[in-house]
Amino acid sequence: MDWLAQEVKALKNSSLYRRRKLVDGVLDFCSNDYLALRDNPEVVRAVKETLENYGLGSGASQLVSGYTKAHTELEDYLSKFKGTPSCVLFGSGYLANLGTIQALVGEGDLILSDELNHASIIDACRLSKADRKVFKHADYGELERTLKKLRYRYNRVLIVTDGVFSMEGDLAYIPELYRICEKYDCMLYIDEAHSTGTIGEGYGILREFKLEWKEFVVLMGTLSKAVGAYGAFVCGSTELAEYLVNRARTLIFSTSLPPPICAGAKKSLEIIDSSEELSLRLRRLAGRLYSELKGMGFEVSFHGTPILPIMIGEEGKALNISKQLFDRGIFVQAIRYPTVPKGKARLRLTASLRYKEQEIYLLLNNLKALR
Repeated sequence: MDWLAQEVKALKNSSLYRRRKLVDGVLDFCSNDYLALRDNPEVVRAVKETLENYGLGSGASQLVSGYTKAHTELEDYLSKFKGTPSCVLFGSGYLANLGTIQALVGEGDLILSDELNHASIIDACRLSKADRKVFKHADYGELERTLKKLRYRYNRVLIVTDGVFSMEGDLAYIPELYRICEKYDCMLYIDEAHSTGTIGEGYGILREFKLEWKEFVVLMGTLSKAVGAYGAFVCGSTELAEYLVNRARTLIFSTSLPPPICAGAKKSLEIIDSSEELSLRLRRLAGRLYSELKGMGFEVSFHGTPILPIMIGEEGKALNISKQLFDRGIFVQAIRYPTVPKGKARLRLTASLRYKEQEIYLLLNNLKALR
């Protein structure tokens, strides 16, 4: 197994080596807990109550005996929250993307995928056995030109995009994708991992663009970001939900989410549902951080979401800055290849309602010193 040591050495030499960091005792400024709901007292109370009633785990997959009242209540709430007829739960966002995309398309079908889609989408597309075409990020002109040339060859066509792109923080322009899907008879798959809870008054990408759900739209999202829990969901038509329960292998052959997690996620959604102010406060905070960083001379972008990539460029330099911040008790992760293209390393700063004023002051002062 000498090749393993050689591979690890090569990663270290190219500044691409990764290790897990214990974040206890440091200020976390790169978490996806955007609304600070993971330890909200109401959420914790809901988890405790369900834990006492159901225990920790679900005990089986959904199709065996792992489907409880906690699961169906969460699915019902999510379908109303997203404005769709039905919803099904998955164990994680990765499992949701793999299971759903592979169930929707296969040999003889076509997938059109944005080049900056999440790794789980890329893997799902590869494993689906469908033909694949990747279009330049948010270049819907290229997307439509591809459809004009190729649509007639395929039975089913699936257009796949992140709603909010996790490393850039920008949004897919869904109105244009609606138009294209309706014109060329395509399905539209939107990964709402980072848009649920953060935009559209908290309801996500369709509300942000004032759009109603349509039957050709599949909404996937996670419960592990702004919702502060774990797991994932796919919302859409009743037929879609029934089909996935019968065909999505990552749903069928995985133990279902623990009931306490379902209860905590539902309570988080209720909190988001009852207070549009949460997402508005988050946007204001992100805008403020952007203005401060821009004023210091950092190359940073802001698209109305809580993801604020600070562009560094060189992998080694990004690692060095991240390490210096960590040594000062501040954690901002350096994002490098293959998560982002080579030479486009960045610090992934996120806005969160968890931050106290003095913590923001400490972050900005240390970034200014390192600048």
